[in-house]
Amino acid sequence: MWLSERFGVAVPVVQAPMANVSGGALTAAVSAAGGLGMLGAGSAVSAEWIRAEGAIAAAGGKPWGIGLMAWSVADRPEHLEAVLELRPALVSLSFGEYAPYVGPLRDAGIVVATQAGTVADARAAVSAGVDVIVARGAEAGGHGRNAVGTLPLLQAILDLTDLPVLAGGGISGARGLAAVLAAGAAGGWIGTAFLTCLEAETKEPARRRIIEADETETVYGTVFDAASRAGWPDEFGGRALRNAYFDAWEGREEELKSDDVGHAEYAEGSRAADPARASIYAGQGVGALNGEPTAAEVVAGFAAYRDYLRIALNGGSK
Repeated sequence: MWLSERFGVAVPVVQAPMANVSGGALTAAVSAAGGLGMLGAGSAVSAEWIRAEGAIAAAGGKPWGIGLMAWSVADRPEHLEAVLELRPALVSLSFGEYAPYVGPLRDAGIVVATQAGTVADARAAVSAGVDVIVARGAEAGGHGRNAVGTLPLLQAILDLTDLPVLAGGGISGARGLAAVLAAGAAGGWIGTAFLTCLEAETKEPARRRIIEADETETVYGTVFDAASRAGWPDEFGGRALRNAYFDAWEGREEELKSDDVGHAEYAEGSRAADPARASIYAGQGVGALNGEPTAAEVVAGFAAYRDYLRIALNGGSK
């Protein structure tokens, strides 16, 4: 498999980069367990944070990666400078004009990925010269498009290109991983399954809410981005757990962008990690979470994909 050959991973799982969740500790733990951990460098972090957390991620000596938002790098070039200094094995650049950064990263010996939510996105990725495409389906948590489900998107992108393609969105365990591998994916791009890991930076009130949630409780939109004023382009909404704040502002996003009271309420809720007011990004696989495992336990669970592939090859017979 491409992931094994390129990065030496034992399980074809890339832990999706998640801001405020995947710091150096989670990244290192996933890589140590046989997957590929990814540092989630949000737009608000400093270059010093990237260097410090990157050092933690690299300390175990295993390949690891970093995820950046292209729209943010345009305003924070020091983020890219820090990444080039660290030279992780993989960098994901998505959501905005990422093409100018592909060459410098590849010249530094870094594998470059981007997330595609449509076939058009994938065509642009091929033209930009990336090394690997993430077929990010609408089921996925966090930011991206809400246009196409994971399986139809994966099939279409695999038909488009010979580049390795990772599948992201709704893959909550070994069965889902086996399914996308059987379809031709090079591996799974997994975020939600790691949200409540002991090594994750997820705050305790959010952990409890995530564990309580079922698969019907996510919602997609731009309410939280309008509230945060972080700078996310409206083109890329986010999938998160539905809460009272989202319900109160859905359909009034333009108004919220300039409503100081609404912004303050969101900011206060975020500081307190109040599930009723803060954004808790999670995908439709959230219903599978029922505890606080270690990252190694999550990766080990995905390793059972081999059993499900054998079952599929035997026509469904155990």
